[in-house]
Amino acid sequence: MATDIIRPMLDTLHKLLPSAFPRIRRQRVSTLQVNLGYRCNQQCLHCHVAAGPSRSEVMDSDTIDLVIATMRKIQVETLDLTGGAPELNAHFRRLVTAARDNDIHVIDRCNLTVLQEPGQEDLAAFLATHGVEIVASLPCYLEENVDRQRGKGVFERSIAALQTLNALGYGDDDRVLSLVYNPQGPTLPPPQAALEDDYRRMLHSRYGIRFNRLLALANLPIQRFGSSLLSHGQFDDYLCLLKSAHRTENLAHVMCRTLLSVDWRGYLYDCDFNQMLTLPIEHADKQPLHLRDLPAITTGGLPIRVGEHCYGCTAGQGSSCGGALDGG
Repeated sequence: MATDIIRPMLDTLHKLLPSAFPRIRRQRVSTLQVNLGYRCNQQCLHCHVAAGPSRSEVMDSDTIDLVIATMRKIQVETLDLTGGAPELNAHFRRLVTAARDNDIHVIDRCNLTVLQEPGQEDLAAFLATHGVEIVASLPCYLEENVDRQRGKGVFERSIAALQTLNALGYGDDDRVLSLVYNPQGPTLPPPQAALEDDYRRMLHSRYGIRFNRLLALANLPIQRFGSSLLSHGQFDDYLCLLKSAHRTENLAHVMCRTLLSVDWRGYLYDCDFNQMLTLPIEHADKQPLHLRDLPAITTGGLPIRVGEHCYGCTAGQGSSCGGALDGG
């Protein structure tokens, strides 16, 4: 493997490999999910990226150019931008504009409070103007729970950001606003439909907020959350919970089959979680694939690198990156 791939925190990797998770293969890429860097204005316990204000890994201009060229060549339908806080990358707006100029749907995985960072005062208006879908993390509709997980004052700032987005038309049919729920601890998310009703009722009655849908995601036992499980002696029990709730029918719908994950240096992974575990898609000679290798080398048909963490995407309703898989 290339020596310039730097391993992040891998406290749980030895517990995730090898695995008996079912073998699955990649299909045609429809979504390019690009991690623009690990710098973030927040530092959340559940963050599988271990992002934070002190992280310096950020995608540079040349790699952004390569992303733009690649998404045109392989004709992706969706560009899914993540981080850290992807908006803190200096080239974020250039990338969004290039994608929209090519009629590519753009998703911004937004932590909401970034909309209030210095220099980002016009960010919400930019996203609205370019028709960017916002997938916004709001792990609960109660202030105490959100601030416990994400930091004091985060809930209040998040509500203000949502109200700003609503004023720009987000939450209506033309400007899609999705919220993301994560459990507070080592449990599976509750049924998504019922939880969405609770979110909709509480946020509208208390703050006048509207949104299009709720995505209920399971926390995966990697990075900060995995380390927390280990330190509290809960890792094995949580992994058993995920494995006992595995549903084979969810395998057909996990996003890694049609998604290509790109790290801040341009290396390719089956999903964002494998990216954090430094488990890249590899050439036949075991060297990691890079954006430079596309489209000459197709990823279609290649086996997906799986581990025990993959049960987090197929347990119960399943969650992958796009909410419940079974519609429950």
